[in-house]
Amino acid sequence: MARERLLIIGGGFGGVKAALEMANDNHFETTLLTDHPNFRYYPTLYRTATGGRRIGSSIALTQLFENHTINLIIGKAVTLDRKAKTITTDTGKVLQFDTLILSLGVVTNFFNIKGLAEFAFSIKTNYEAVRLKNHLHQQLMADHKPDLNYVIVGAGPTGIELAGVLPQYLKSVMKIHGINRRPIHVDLIEAAPRLLPNLPRDSSRMVRHRLTRLGVKLYLGQAVQGETADELTVNGRPILSHTVVWTAGVTKHPFFAENGFSLNKRGKVSVDVYLQAEPDIYVIGDNANTPYSGMAQTAIHDARYISRNLKRKAENKSLISYNAKKPVTVIPAGSRWAALLWRQLRIYGWFAWALREAADIIGFHDFEPWHKAYDQWFAEFSTEEDCPVCATKLSN
Repeated sequence: MARERLLIIGGGFGGVKAALEMANDNHFETTLLTDHPNFRYYPTLYRTATGGRRIGSSIALTQLFENHTINLIIGKAVTLDRKAKTITTDTGKVLQFDTLILSLGVVTNFFNIKGLAEFAFSIKTNYEAVRLKNHLHQQLMADHKPDLNYVIVGAGPTGIELAGVLPQYLKSVMKIHGINRRPIHVDLIEAAPRLLPNLPRDSSRMVRHRLTRLGVKLYLGQAVQGETADELTVNGRPILSHTVVWTAGVTKHPFFAENGFSLNKRGKVSVDVYLQAEPDIYVIGDNANTPYSGMAQTAIHDARYISRNLKRKAENKSLISYNAKKPVTVIPAGSRWAALLWRQLRIYGWFAWALREAADIIGFHDFEPWHKAYDQWFAEFSTEEDCPVCATKLSN
């Protein structure tokens, strides 16, 4: 009996987890199409940007799939032909499928603000995180003093994570290079009137107190209007800086609009109770119009759910309706401090940070065996610098 051709598009949490769940099942021939050869573990990218090891936030997909029967294709999905049941890639390759899972994630949104795409840094990928880290070193080495302002735009989880560790990281680099101690100004800009606008006010208030104690200057209810090589314009006034990090906005992946999917006002794809957008086409993770869409835990939950249902379908069993699962939110803000929220539970401080570290072990184990997950986790506590002076000092 011919195996069903399962094509999964997207190399993030949902796509990779679905591929691992479906691999080695004799009912399916599983193919993963992704535009990046590495799996990016987003929760630790801010650490890579501030001296952490690359492997703490990036794992080669060939490594993840080495003991699994998965066809891995590097490329970008461009066109969906529903009648022929094919996907055409950016290189012209045509991939056939019987069942399609779409987990493409989101893309950076600069809201058409002039200069941001050209001058701002980002940490959405391992490459971008390392680029920012190298810039921090190069600027300090060139000027022998900190930038006038290190500006982070966006007070969501990523912006807060980076703002919490950046002051101490810069101080350590200055110390290693013997740069005279000078004040470090880290600014966090948010268009909403408070930090973490999607979370409860009490949590926003606690994180605000924490960042203020770390010396981070907050600009709330402030709109970015443009950027040049030397300054960022915020609410009509300039902030002098050569280091602006954009963490403020993402938008829907253009594949869905370009291929005629039904989208809601937020740009999410309409799906039924089985996460099916159209016959034999399923949408999971950030792209699906489901509760808690946009969280890594939700993407993993969706991948497990859809994999279980596809296996049931192959065995002529009845399908199970989708049941959304509320994720636990844990946001680190500086060394050994985090805010944890789950339903009515609130935990702040060292214990929440410790729970986040434990969660990372489990997070890595979602994709790797326990022994590899522990190795990946231990990498979070070691450093990696391209700067030879820092690398030599830290190795001694």
